[in-house]
Amino acid sequence: MRTHSVAYLPGDGIGPEVCDVARRCVNAAGAAFGFNVRWDEQSVGGRAIDESGRALPPATLEACRSADAILLGAVGGPRWDDPTAAARPEDALLALRSELELFANLRPVTAHPALAAASPLRPEVRDGADILILRELTGGLYFGRPQGREEHDGVESVVDTLRYTRAEIERIVELAFELAEGRRGHLTSVDKANVLASSRLWREVVNEVAARHASVTVEHALVDSTAYLILTQPTHYDVIVTENLFGDILSDEAAAIAGSLGLMASASLGTRTTAKGRLGMYEPVHGSAPGIAGKGVANPLATVASAAMMLRLSLGEADAADDLESAVTAAIEDGPRTADLGGSDGTEAVAGFLLARIGAGLEVTA
Repeated sequence: MRTHSVAYLPGDGIGPEVCDVARRCVNAAGAAFGFNVRWDEQSVGGRAIDESGRALPPATLEACRSADAILLGAVGGPRWDDPTAAARPEDALLALRSELELFANLRPVTAHPALAAASPLRPEVRDGADILILRELTGGLYFGRPQGREEHDGVESVVDTLRYTRAEIERIVELAFELAEGRRGHLTSVDKANVLASSRLWREVVNEVAARHASVTVEHALVDSTAYLILTQPTHYDVIVTENLFGDILSDEAAAIAGSLGLMASASLGTRTTAKGRLGMYEPVHGSAPGIAGKGVANPLATVASAAMMLRLSLGEADAADDLESAVTAAIEDGPRTADLGGSDGTEAVAGFLLARIGAGLEVTA
């Protein structure tokens, strides 16, 4: 039987609840499709700070380095919100991205017809929207140096540095073109080239890479106009690629198309590849949601959808990924609904619905 190793980082808030559902779904898929997953559970974020004083303990980082993939729940919460603290939960995310070279964040956004009432967008605007947003994850303002606060002659100031190398831009753009070739062949590169030098280099690199991908139609767009058009003309977009800060904002905004952050899956892919796929960290976009933690009402669908991406992109289990995605789609169309989708069902009701469908369509032979 095929065996895969996954670093299991449930984290804080609702992370343990939604990750548990995803783990059970992956195990059920493994039983149906003939593979096994070895889960290596480790502390991360606020929980890790409480236990060791560090958001990303060395043992957790080593487990992630050794694994085929990483499944992450969420980090953070009010108890760790002190901005002057020596360690903050979010430090773990930045460290994992940097240490593992997780340079490409993928966020699919789909307008499911069954959730038209959950989206603030009119049905005729969102119907048919199917977007893949690629956010560069290890450069830009979040990692540039110098960074910090200082005071000179009684004047306090802060500085953040937006820095990109040509190689950093090229690797995310190349991946975006490859993914566009497997979709509808349309790529939108989002920048602020009318103001920022980094964006002018970004646009230059996109044009260079485009010459190697003649089947893909390319357009350049400014981030401010895109922030408007993504909600007013979402069906225009196929693959969007952009830098770190712009991607952070646009991908969260695009949740309005789907109808809830509770549906938004993500994959953060690294430079390391294996015979199975590419190392990646998979997590829901919704965060730790401390207000509902422990109440059994969290929506696990984004985490299960993230696990499906893990099966496909890192573990090479495409059939199992298809099965999990079908189960998630069935849940959206005709399953129990948690509060974020306008229902009153709990996490376990959604879990039971998913588990009953995983592997159900397989033919049984004597």
